[in-house]
Amino acid sequence: MSGALDKLPPLREVIRQHGLVAKRSLGQNFLFDLNLAARIARAAGPLAGVTVFEVGPGPGGLTRALLALGADRVIAVERDQRAIAALREIATLYPNRLDIVAADALSFDPMPYLAGGPVRIVANLPYNVATALLVGWVAIEPWPPWYDAAVLMFQREVAERIVAAPGSKSYGRLSVLVQWRCQARILFDVNAAAFVPSPKVKSSLVRVVPRAAPLECGRKDLETVTQAAFGQRRKMLRQSLRSLGVNVSTLIAAAGLDQTARAEDIPVAGFVALAQALAATRLHKA
Repeated sequence: MSGALDKLPPLREVIRQHGLVAKRSLGQNFLFDLNLAARIARAAGPLAGVTVFEVGPGPGGLTRALLALGADRVIAVERDQRAIAALREIATLYPNRLDIVAADALSFDPMPYLAGGPVRIVANLPYNVATALLVGWVAIEPWPPWYDAAVLMFQREVAERIVAAPGSKSYGRLSVLVQWRCQARILFDVNAAAFVPSPKVKSSLVRVVPRAAPLECGRKDLETVTQAAFGQRRKMLRQSLRSLGVNVSTLIAAAGLDQTARAEDIPVAGFVALAQALAATRLHKA
């Protein structure tokens, strides 16, 4: 990872030059360790011919690694205007390979920037919007989405919720929504000391791969039943699903589930069956 990278100043110098003190309001925790940045980039798999979509690059540590390891293009979406000039310094060393977009990733549509070929999301996500971004990416219509994989940094607690299996204390609505359409696994943990400022918790890198053909159900129906079930996770389904405004006994029976079961014990396929049953019930009422 030498060459063009050797012409760039150290990240701490970039931070000083551009006044890039991390802002808590933006969920910023900058990654200074270039060896760790390279490890994250390598975790995304071979990057030759790949367009990488990066959210919250900040001073560009991970951006440097992605380009040095052969990413065809990097689309870097950064909300913090202070970081734009720092990223432009990287762009000058990698002509036509780094697109810098000053935008809020929560409302940004990357489709106009994509020009065919595989697209991969790789990001040290701002922690205050990380979950919302992930939910948005697994809710994309039509499916399969525009990306073939996502390698993302989360707080360890959130990572555990993403990959949790039924029966575990971390299993919840986020687990179901992600695992319905994707396969997810934790790749490795990252100590708080790797970031500036250091967060109060450990972080984990998660790989999310879209399923080509997830179980059929309406996304909004799945969101509705999981919200009701996990909203009162300690109660049995016959109680927690009452807020849906339908005959709960009929709904649970149609899904092939036990009325005395609790949300934390229902597999993803069970929630899909509940969503299908809810849709059928509403259709019957209409």
